[in-house]
Amino acid sequence: MGRLMAQTERSELLYEQVANRVSYLIEQGTLRPGDRVPSIRSLSKQMQVSVNTVKEAYRQLEDMRLIEARPQSGYYVRARLPDLPAEPVVNQPGPSPCEVSLDNIYQHVMRDLLDPQLLQLGIAIPSPELLPVEKLNRMLARETRRYATQSVSYHLPPGNLRLRQQIARRALLSGCTISPEQVVITSGCVEAVMLALRVLCRPGDAVAIETPVYFNFLELIEELGLKALEIPSSPRGGISLEALEYALGSHYGQVKACIVISNFNNPLGGLMSDEDKQRLVDLLEEFKVPLIEDDIYGDLSYHDERPSVAKAYDHTGNVLLCSSFSKTLAPGYRVGWVATGRYQEQVERVKMITSVATSSPTQLAIAEFLANGGYDHHLRSIRRVYARQTVLMADAIGRFFPAGTRVSRPQGGYVLWVEMPPEVDGLRLYEHARAIGISIAPGMLFSLARRFRNCIRLNAAHWDSCVEAAIETLGRLACEQKERPGGCVA
Repeated sequence: MGRLMAQTERSELLYEQVANRVSYLIEQGTLRPGDRVPSIRSLSKQMQVSVNTVKEAYRQLEDMRLIEARPQSGYYVRARLPDLPAEPVVNQPGPSPCEVSLDNIYQHVMRDLLDPQLLQLGIAIPSPELLPVEKLNRMLARETRRYATQSVSYHLPPGNLRLRQQIARRALLSGCTISPEQVVITSGCVEAVMLALRVLCRPGDAVAIETPVYFNFLELIEELGLKALEIPSSPRGGISLEALEYALGSHYGQVKACIVISNFNNPLGGLMSDEDKQRLVDLLEEFKVPLIEDDIYGDLSYHDERPSVAKAYDHTGNVLLCSSFSKTLAPGYRVGWVATGRYQEQVERVKMITSVATSSPTQLAIAEFLANGGYDHHLRSIRRVYARQTVLMADAIGRFFPAGTRVSRPQGGYVLWVEMPPEVDGLRLYEHARAIGISIAPGMLFSLARRFRNCIRLNAAHWDSCVEAAIETLGRLACEQKERPGGCVA
């Protein structure tokens, strides 16, 4: 049985490698729309894999709407591929850091989660159908029986040792060497970022952030009485290091922390190169500004290898690496962590003051799953699904939304950033969509300056005929707005 499973997993890896090779050639423009891709037999010979392996890879690429079969002719790159959104202009940040106020828009969007009548496309949550629910719950029951006393006791900071050991082991895959003693278990990634901010900043301090930025970070900054300094970001390479350097120089001594999602940024999907991650770490070290790195999407790369983290280039303890298992295993378990760098003692203290400890039973269950639950096999499975579904949704957006609409093409995660023509207001689209049972995230949520009014963020973690119909409806509403700017949308 073990040998058969190993062979199966190896086969999966092989066809994924083939599919990733062809998709990379398409992404880089080597294979352009309308070009014929290598035949099954020629690619089989070239990559030294079986014909069946190439067939499976091509089926995956067809599902992703990257290639199409033409009778008696072979496989071709689809004539129309999703466009990339226009990248934000890399310019100088505003004259000074800004106080944060999102009014009640954030509360409305988050409250949508509680409404079972709404189709949830606005909140970045994984599809429950793709999570190992039964296996996790069995492990939860088993571990609470095995460690009956521990399961009802506090696992005081830094948290469950076995879980911290597993996290430290997995950090090696991202090029990062950390010890279990440097890890503090938290109640999700947001708490990890919050603890880091509370350690590093005092009310009135400035925090450098990407823009557009995950709106929960803006809420945290507001709640802690901090100011935000927005730095332009791009859907390909992430935060602009040139703009960041200018901002740090212009506001020298005011910026006390920098928050960056280096892998598959939310909402743009940008992936920083290894070179830029090292430049980021060096730049912040030069200005004596600690980096809070959120790597919550790092495990969801569509390609064979997991990307590195900026923390891998940290030699002074200036980087606090935050993540959780909410996007891959169980959002409701609320298990996250922070690798604290040189701030271990301070983070443990603030954790104790803030929430005392993270849930003990869920720590035990996650630790067991990481050790014996086939986490890597699970990741390979959901990565394939999310890669396929983001392309399917992007393709539907291209078919149904107004001409000129652009959509991101992330290489990991499952969120899409949609930039519509300037006549379309994302907040109005949110309001009208909600009235007919669809929840989306308006673009203005992701910026202090109310930028990105013609943008929305969508969650592609789930795809079926109902979601496709919802995208068609959103496209119709957007088209009506474009045709009648400022008018009433039915």
